Amino acid sequence: MTLTEKENDANRNGAGKSEKDQSWIPKIVKKKACTTFLEDPPSNGDLCQCGGERALHGSVATGDYFGSAVVSQWDSAVHTSEYPTDAFGELEFAGAGRRHSHFLRLSCDTPASLVYTLMTAHWGLPAPNLVVSVVGGVGKEKVKTWVRDVLRQGLVRAAQSTGAWIMTGGLREGVGRCVGEAVRDHVAAASSPSQSKVVALGVAPWGMVANRKQLINEQGSFPARYYVQNISEDSYYLDNNYQAFLLVDDGSIGRRGGETNFITNLEDHISHQRTGIWGSGNIEIPVLCMLISGEASVLKRVDMSLKTATPWLVLDGSGPAADMITELLSDLNPTSSPVDGEGRDSSTAELRERVKEIVKKHFPTEKALDKLVDRALSIYQNRSLITVFHGDQDGPDDFDTVILKALVRACKQVSSDASEYTEELKLAVAWNRVDIAKSELFNGDIQWQYEDLEDLMTDALVNNKPQFVRLFTENGLNILQYLTYKRLESLYQSLPDSTLVYSLLQKWLKERENLAASHHSSPDSADGNCKKSPKVPPNAKGLSLYEVSRLLEEIFGGVCQPFYYTALGLELGVGTRKAAKHVNKLQQGDGAYGEKPCAFPWASLFIWAVLQNRREMAMYFWEMTGESVLSALSACKILRELSKLENETENKLSMKDLAQKFEEQAHDVFSACYQSSENRSFTLLIRTSPVWGGVTSLQMAVAADARLFFSHDGVQTLLSKIWWGDMSSRTEVWKLVVSFLLPPLIYTNLITFREHQVRHTDSLEGPNTTAFSLADLTQHLEEDSRPDDGHHGADTDNVDGELETIPLSVADLTQLEEDAEERAPKGSKTVTPKHPFILHRWRQFWFAPVTSFLGNVLMYFLFLFLFAYVLLIEFKPPPPDGPASIEFVLYFWIFTLVCEEIRQSFFTGSAGFSQSVRLYIQDTWNKFDLTAITLFCLGLTCRMFPWSYEFGRSVLCVDYMVFTLRLIHIFAINKQLGPKIIIVGKMVKDVFFFLFFLGVWLMAYGVANQALLYSYDPRPYWVFRRVFYRPYLHIYGQIPLDEIDAHKRGEKPCTNNVTLIHEGAEPCPQSEANWLVLILLSIYLLVTNVLLLNLLIAMFSYTFSKVQEHSDVHWKFQRYNLIVEYHSRPCLAPPFIIISHLHLFIKRNIRKVPSVKIKHFMLDLRGRKANRLNTWEAVQKENLLSTQSKKVRDSDTERLKRTSAKVDNVLKQMAEIRDHDRRLRMLESEMEFCSGALLWIMEGLAQSNLIKQTRPPPLHRDAVPTSPSSPS
Repeated sequence: MTLTEKENDANRNGAGKSEKDQSWIPKIVKKKACTTFLEDPPSNGDLCQCGGERALHGSVATGDYFGSAVVSQWDSAVHTSEYPTDAFGELEFAGAGRRHSHFLRLSCDTPASLVYTLMTAHWGLPAPNLVVSVVGGVGKEKVKTWVRDVLRQGLVRAAQSTGAWIMTGGLREGVGRCVGEAVRDHVAAASSPSQSKVVALGVAPWGMVANRKQLINEQGSFPARYYVQNISEDSYYLDNNYQAFLLVDDGSIGRRGGETNFITNLEDHISHQRTGIWGSGNIEIPVLCMLISGEASVLKRVDMSLKTATPWLVLDGSGPAADMITELLSDLNPTSSPVDGEGRDSSTAELRERVKEIVKKHFPTEKALDKLVDRALSIYQNRSLITVFHGDQDGPDDFDTVILKALVRACKQVSSDASEYTEELKLAVAWNRVDIAKSELFNGDIQWQYEDLEDLMTDALVNNKPQFVRLFTENGLNILQYLTYKRLESLYQSLPDSTLVYSLLQKWLKERENLAASHHSSPDSADGNCKKSPKVPPNAKGLSLYEVSRLLEEIFGGVCQPFYYTALGLELGVGTRKAAKHVNKLQQGDGAYGEKPCAFPWASLFIWAVLQNRREMAMYFWEMTGESVLSALSACKILRELSKLENETENKLSMKDLAQKFEEQAHDVFSACYQSSENRSFTLLIRTSPVWGGVTSLQMAVAADARLFFSHDGVQTLLSKIWWGDMSSRTEVWKLVVSFLLPPLIYTNLITFREHQVRHTDSLEGPNTTAFSLADLTQHLEEDSRPDDGHHGADTDNVDGELETIPLSVADLTQLEEDAEERAPKGSKTVTPKHPFILHRWRQFWFAPVTSFLGNVLMYFLFLFLFAYVLLIEFKPPPPDGPASIEFVLYFWIFTLVCEEIRQSFFTGSAGFSQSVRLYIQDTWNKFDLTAITLFCLGLTCRMFPWSYEFGRSVLCVDYMVFTLRLIHIFAINKQLGPKIIIVGKMVKDVFFFLFFLGVWLMAYGVANQALLYSYDPRPYWVFRRVFYRPYLHIYGQIPLDEIDAHKRGEKPCTNNVTLIHEGAEPCPQSEANWLVLILLSIYLLVTNVLLLNLLIAMFSYTFSKVQEHSDVHWKFQRYNLIVEYHSRPCLAPPFIIISHLHLFIKRNIRKVPSVKIKHFMLDLRGRKANRLNTWEAVQKENLLSTQSKKVRDSDTERLKRTSAKVDNVLKQMAEIRDHDRRLRMLESEMEFCSGALLWIMEGLAQSNLIKQTRPPPLHRDAVPTSPSSPS
């Protein structure tokens, strides 16, 4: 490559990628050039019959006298040769200010498949749902006004709603110019580029394009600047409103018709492609040709397309060719042919004569009349593919419906066994025209069957058409029958590869493939063939529900059990390698599991839609699925986790917005439930869900960080009831403290307790019952395992029939769990434990979480007092002189704290070891505990040795600060202090940003000040103090002027001797640059004390105002974690908690009593109870959705839309009235003419003697209304 070529390549790097991607085009795509000069007689030998000048033909072409003498007619197939194309790339219209258009010069014999692939895969044109090829209206012919309206209001709007391609000549003339202007206006009116779905494609003959030399470049043009003269008349310039141009070259110049065969082949190829994403649609792309006006040469184009079964839409009244075909179809009604041959011949001859008259009427100047008649007869034979649009009868508003019906007629002809309605529905789905489907197909006249809607449902799901999904499910499609596990896998396999979920699923799929490959290659490796690369079994490469389960497990973080394990035949807790091996065998088998119906179809589709961030479809599936509150919170969790992994800003914001929407929906539904029944709403929060892997709404809300949901009064009321147990929530704190210090007072009336009643049923069994408690954990399994008793039959089925009875007594969360644990192995059905009053009241007080909290607070203050006393007074020297006996008490206290932290991290919850550790470390206050315990162990170790005694004491002093700061978490439960603690936490983050700016400025000033004051000081400690510590003290006003200002320095011993300075003497400050030191000091104080400190104050003010309005929400969310922590804690506080630990150890490891308390706030409902609760929740959700939809209907926007629709309807009716009025006037004028003619005839006959009068002629009488009194 020469230097010049390299420079040219460098200049083309602006379009580098496009040029590189299209460099293969000249090797495959060809152009045509005339290779035989055939003299055109009218040109006196200057022009060839191809239209080119003699000078443009080579010496070989002009020297072929023998060939030109033998042949008298120029033929593109014979007299041209193909060469690599020299015009392709991107087109920039000079002065247009639009994006670049693609263009390509290609031979008329180029395969259509190659061109279609180039346009969709390389040019990036979206695959069409419809192709409308506009034919006719070229040249200098003026386009009628109503045709312009049809193109603008009808064709382009229909193309917009369907995502269509519009193919025209692409030149600034006739219909092509009108289409370009209509597309331009549509793009300008679109609110976003995503709404601009119309693609205008120009297919023009290369020889007709003006200024085509500007497009020629053998290496391609990226872009080619194309200059168009600013003229208002029609011309042969390319129209800048088109997205792409195919310039068909047949070797001729200035002549039309060479592109006809290519366009016909392209239309036929596109009609065999499928719609949807990557051709995933259910139907082939419909292609419709639209005839507007047209000359006689257009009949050839019509005939060729009809022979390939391409439907046509003819605009009656637009011009000669269209009017001729319309008259041909209307006047020549098909009749039954005679049986005998002579009659058939006479009928054919008569038909030909009539067609000849029609053709001659519209094309009187055409010489080849017989050829036109043959084409007209051929067109007439395919009349079933032609639909006529009458501009004077059909308005442009109905144009999309006309197109749809035209295509349906073609579908009926191509597929004789297809139902008309099914084909029409397929087209409506492909175009996403649910309005047409509702008005024409789902109006109650047609009874749709499941088989008719099955494939269309898949098409609507894959291509994100939620309105059709809703329509199908409401009209005969049974989702239980439709959604099998195999179909669900196919839905996940159809995910676009550009989505985040696709890449995540592929990651898990590759992991399973690697495991499958290693397992598949293990027999070979055993035989010594280890060098062979492992091969993945072909059936193991498909995406399965196992990858979906792994993805959901990663998203939910183990808060729920794995999904789809039952369908795959996997057990809970199975290893990854074993599970992958099982799934591979499952896929290599017959796949029988895939034919099973999905256990929870709506929930599975809901997860599928949420993972793809499809807002409208996800909202519809949420409306259809059960357990609305939990489903909305689960979607919130999924979307917020995916938003953390998403890189695209727009998608990230969309996910966060949809997550917030689902959190609001969960809040609103629960609010409706809480207003309906307080007790049932509490049950809703702690009920485990079989759909969502045994998780509860409270657990999912915590995992999803749903702070708005936690701020609801219903959630807080439940937490308050749990917090206070059987004690009244209005109990003053001083009463608790006094009762804690003097336990006999609990048997007095100092504290109010709620008394228990017998709980034999729950609130879901009937109206006159009591509320739920966790005693049902040991009761409901036995109740559901037996047939319903007689009293169940008397229960009402009204889901709202529950009366407000005894409030929820959540003391059972703490009181009954211990008894439940004792009763669990025995299997006895004890309802309410019967204890003596003394023991019963004792348990009511000491087992409440608030009492446990109070005990821990009081004992923690005592612990801090003991720790401070040891550090200040009784901190003895290392052994053997110390430690003191009271210090050993401190050690034991710390040991009990360590035991409790171990219990919290490893022995609470049902998660595995690694997950428990991860969840434990994620909590901020647990990190405080770990830090404090680690520092104490370090300090304790160091204080035992003389050489590290002082260091150990220092560590313990710092550790005391950490233990003291731990008090902040304890006070987070307070309603006044809790929100303020959150604000302080936010401000701490602001301080770190402030310290960064301060540190930069402090170091800049400190280094400069030290260097100016002291020319030499080798002491690192003093250098560090003067560089960082002293400037920091300047902020608070501590400025040593006796060192900084030379005029205020006193007589201090100092020296400039380097030797003395090395020996430890104080160096003397320098005074040469004293003026600069003072200037820097002034600037430093100005920036730090004025600018940075005010910046910090502004940051604090902004944080306070921002967090203050939501601080209550954040506090209520954090309150849950504190309540759960102290609910799970033993009632005894450290150091006495060791007794509870020993009790639990004996119960769990020796007596093998299972723990019920390990499942916080979890209630497993089954059978009738679960059904009644789900039904009640569904009713509340329906009421909420009805209220929300009513608000939307009553909004100003919807009212304006309805008013606009009514005005449009009125205008349409007025247009029809005007049309009727015009027709009546025409009839009236014709009647006047007829009456005048009859009068003239009557007068003529009366004056002649041809007819003998037998009676006088009739007289005209005016239509006068007859009065009631007039004779009849």
